[in-house]
Amino acid sequence: MELKLEHISKEYKNTTALDDFSMTFSEEIYGLLGPNGAGKSTLMKLITRNIKPTAGEIYLDGTDIHTLKREYQRLIGYMPQQQAIYPFYTGRMFLAYMGLLKGVEKKVLNDEIEKYASKVNLLDVLDRKVGTYSGGMKQRLLIAQAFLGDSKIIIFDEPTAGLDPKERIHVRNLIHDNSAGKIILIATHVVQDIEDIASQIMLLKKGVLIEMAAPEILTGRITDKENPDLEDVYLSIFGE
Repeated sequence: MELKLEHISKEYKNTTALDDFSMTFSEEIYGLLGPNGAGKSTLMKLITRNIKPTAGEIYLDGTDIHTLKREYQRLIGYMPQQQAIYPFYTGRMFLAYMGLLKGVEKKVLNDEIEKYASKVNLLDVLDRKVGTYSGGMKQRLLIAQAFLGDSKIIIFDEPTAGLDPKERIHVRNLIHDNSAGKIILIATHVVQDIEDIASQIMLLKKGVLIEMAAPEILTGRITDKENPDLEDVYLSIFGE
């Protein structure tokens, strides 16, 4: 499977959020780093078809994604940074709702729900109302819905926000262990969350892709520090 973006630009009034972006994604994990306003959210919304590009095309295995309609949506798993969850829904009801929106067959839906609820350690509270969940539990519920339906293109926007260190490690391992045969894009400010699981790191600044390489290649370019890590790379480029 190959997702190809060709000369994508997105403008909002007088602001260019993404500028002539070209990239071919294959079945691996990509980390997306950049300061606020770099174009990360715009890129994710373009891939999920929440917005359309001002210029350029996006192809899945050679076919324009905007001609695929519902069959493309079934391939997408998306965890936005912020998503309203009806507090009176139980966790099971929310996952069932999201699964049906993605076209998961009713006969396998409950098995899918319990499979991924178990993976994010929510099985025991699945029938409690979401309004009683902690922030971390809600975050894990959103991660579970992104995987529902055996999604092939999964996008996570700050997947570990609000999680304690133990939960962060669990989520990181969950994403890695379920990544085979999928294109996974993770946007985060927690650099450590992607350093060990992403095979490619993309660095965005002011809507421009300024670098993409494996983590070890990026860290290998830092020569003024012993045992540099990806955070050192981030600071050297963005100075934040």
